[in-house]
Amino acid sequence: MTDMTMEATTAAFRPGTSDKEIEAAALARIRRRKLTVRAWQVGILVAVLGLWELASNRNWIDPFFYASPSAVVERLHDWAVNGTTEGSLWYNLGVTMEEALIGFFSGSIAGVVVGIGLGRNQMLSDIFSVYIKAINSIPRVVLAPIFIMIMGLGLASKVALAFVMVFFVVFANAFQGVREADRDMIANARILGASDWQVTRAVVIPSAMSWIFASLHVSFGFAIIGAIVGEFVGARYGIGQLISIAKGTFDAAGMFAAIVLVMIVTLVAEYVMTLVENRLAKWRPQQSLDTH
Repeated sequence: MTDMTMEATTAAFRPGTSDKEIEAAALARIRRRKLTVRAWQVGILVAVLGLWELASNRNWIDPFFYASPSAVVERLHDWAVNGTTEGSLWYNLGVTMEEALIGFFSGSIAGVVVGIGLGRNQMLSDIFSVYIKAINSIPRVVLAPIFIMIMGLGLASKVALAFVMVFFVVFANAFQGVREADRDMIANARILGASDWQVTRAVVIPSAMSWIFASLHVSFGFAIIGAIVGEFVGARYGIGQLISIAKGTFDAAGMFAAIVLVMIVTLVAEYVMTLVENRLAKWRPQQSLDTH
């Protein structure tokens, strides 16, 4: 039993306690917990960055290889104001985002459609399973040179790699989500005269949504990885190209600055995905506070 539940239960058995008072006590407990979690998160971040800065300034670590938080911030400011050797920072970031977003949406849609389709058709699943397993066994990042050789240094090769990175993650979850659909609900829908499409639309897909959203939360990160790895192998613009140039010139601050940019973009995408999920899955019961 959680502390919040114990507090609410104690209040419930206290003579003269109203439902509003119990609810208010529970809400206060939730707010205190959120503040505590946020304080710990901020405190850990400040401690890590502070220790990194101190270690760099005191030469406990070599600043040439490890840079420092202040040097990273200065590099980001310089890129934002004066641009990079490969043009505007925002143009390079836009190129990477375009590649990642196209790969993410196309890979997600294809993964959901194929996953649900094969999950609902046992014959097709048996036929194509061996090919899917064989392709999935290939480390996706090694496909970058092949895509670049076939499609060139432009947008298409990076989108293809991002697509492949996303597709198999979404496909696997959508397929498993369909297989985990409640068989009793499917049987009841069929008894009521629902067609295969109606069962899929009204029972199977809603049941698989939790699986699908779980894959989408991590898929955008994989799309970013695909775009950046493709740029790292060969590109004219993009964050991966900036990392490659920084690596070649031993610019540690530049490499960390590019990584921070990618991290910020991915966290923003995760936040947006959570908002969309909460809006589309209002029917789902709220998770216990212990899981956060």
